[in-house]
Amino acid sequence: MISHQETSFQKAIDAVESLPFDDREELLEILRMRVAEERRDEIAANAKEALQAVQEKRAQFGTVEDLKKDLLKG
Repeated sequence: MISHQETSFQKAIDAVESLPFDDREELLEILRMRVAEERRDEIAANAKEALQAVQEKRAQFGTVEDLKKDLLKG
């Protein structure tokens, strides 16, 4: 159940809604770019981790069927 107190999220929405329309559009574009950048960073970190696992011979290779079999074993 949500408390009667205003949440930080709701306060942020209220603050954004008080901005002029053009500022809200600009803010939305900035947020989209930052989310995309954050996602790219996350993908790069995952790729780096995968490459390291391959280099350290911790990575496993196989088909989707191999993966299914491994999942059913565990």
